[in-house]
Amino acid sequence: MSGPVPACGTSSTRAVRVLVVDDSALVRRVLTDLLSSDPGIEVVGAAGDAYAARERIKSLAPDVLTLDIEMPRMDGLTFLRRLMRLRPMPVVMISSLAEHGAEVTLEALSIGAVDYLPKPTMDIAAGLAAYREELLAKIRMAARARVRPWQEPGVAEGPAAPAPVALQCHRRFRTTEKIIAIGASTGGTEAIRAVLQELPADTPGVVVTQHIPRAFSAAFAHRVNGLCRMQVCEAQDGQQILPGHVYIAPGDQHLTVTRSGARYHCRLDGGSPVNRHRPSVDVLFRSVARNAGPNAIGVILTGMGRDGAQGLKEMHEAGSPTLAQDEDSSVVWGMPRAAVECGAVDEVLPLARIATRVLALAAAMDETKHSHPGVCRVVETGGTGT
Repeated sequence: MSGPVPACGTSSTRAVRVLVVDDSALVRRVLTDLLSSDPGIEVVGAAGDAYAARERIKSLAPDVLTLDIEMPRMDGLTFLRRLMRLRPMPVVMISSLAEHGAEVTLEALSIGAVDYLPKPTMDIAAGLAAYREELLAKIRMAARARVRPWQEPGVAEGPAAPAPVALQCHRRFRTTEKIIAIGASTGGTEAIRAVLQELPADTPGVVVTQHIPRAFSAAFAHRVNGLCRMQVCEAQDGQQILPGHVYIAPGDQHLTVTRSGARYHCRLDGGSPVNRHRPSVDVLFRSVARNAGPNAIGVILTGMGRDGAQGLKEMHEAGSPTLAQDEDSSVVWGMPRAAVECGAVDEVLPLARIATRVLALAAAMDETKHSHPGVCRVVETGGTGT
């Protein structure tokens, strides 16, 4: 089985069934109380380790699992690998926001966890109230997420597919005036990795906003850098955007793009959240629309909510070709859907075809001024054209 597992099918008439897995009895109690405060969520059980969790999954059939990382007998990552291979289901990880926790949580996302939260802090009532709102939102979102069975890295499901035509030849881009802007949220760390891994070392400069905590963004950039031919880093204020490089927004600052002549630079802004997010995809896309216009390509990937939709529309109106990830390959088709619905998107593509299309569009900019299409084209997953 290789396709996505459909969302759990919860409806407005049935509560989301949650199993809480954590080795701390106090954390289990706090999470249970917070989740039970929402009439749309039912905590069907709790488990203190992976072995107890396995039995409760069999007997209780939860829709969503909250999973601790550090547990006795079997750690959370080992259990997650087994779970996502044998019985894929939406999982929200509970992790410390320490540096080590960031690396481990990113590994969990690569295995198939839908999202993550820090451990709840129980010393400040106001902080716990804010935590509750975020926890409830992520559980509701996870119940609608599409998850895929996990495979051991390097294990192919069948004959290897031929490399996309756009990636079989080494294409040298003639100008440095092009820029690629990517935005994502839930499910985005793996979607971004999948796109960036397919881009050659001389690809035009890429700027990325992913909704991510401050403690995770540097670890995310470091992780992706080890997997890509491009050089990937956490963006710094004033940094020139160069071909062959990827700049990821720090987790607590907006990333914007400025232009001086033919040169682009990263600017960081610690201003107020936009659409409840800092960094915000809308902030990045709007700056690219203003400063790059038809020399930019906009890509919106999987994510919950609407952040990025209006900014991508401004890029579209400024002459940028714009792409959105399709529903079938998205963990949560929220941000791409919002972009499509507001008329911001030229093409809707499966994740596996986005890198190829980005390269083709960038190459076309070298040959001729982009002729901006006016309607969205949905490209079927089984097609081979662009």
